[in-house]
Amino acid sequence: MQLLDSIQFDDNGLVAAIAQDAGTNEVLMLAWMDRDTLRETLETGRMVYYSRSRKKRWLKGETSGHFQYVKSAHLDCDGDAVLFKITQQGAACHENYRSCFFRARDGDVWKISAEKLAG
Repeated sequence: MQLLDSIQFDDNGLVAAIAQDAGTNEVLMLAWMDRDTLRETLETGRMVYYSRSRKKRWLKGETSGHFQYVKSAHLDCDGDAVLFKITQQGAACHENYRSCFFRARDGDVWKISAEKLAG
């Protein structure tokens, strides 16, 4: 896939992948992809990441049912980050928040700034 040749993977063979809600532009999560998961994502339209902690492929929603579907993909100017505009089913965060960015700075602490989704 010629698109993959433009990607600047890091020394571990990974590239940052940002998932953004295609309708609201809310940033939902940041994860990592290797060449294979990026190819699979671009070919299938479903977000597939590489889990650094488990060192394996991770289809978002495979166990939770909270799938992500690609609407468009965008490469940054350095070629080392990919932004995906997606539709999200359920929570993006494994802690059951819509976005992984549910804590906001409040002085010198991080406070929860969102509510968990029902379920």
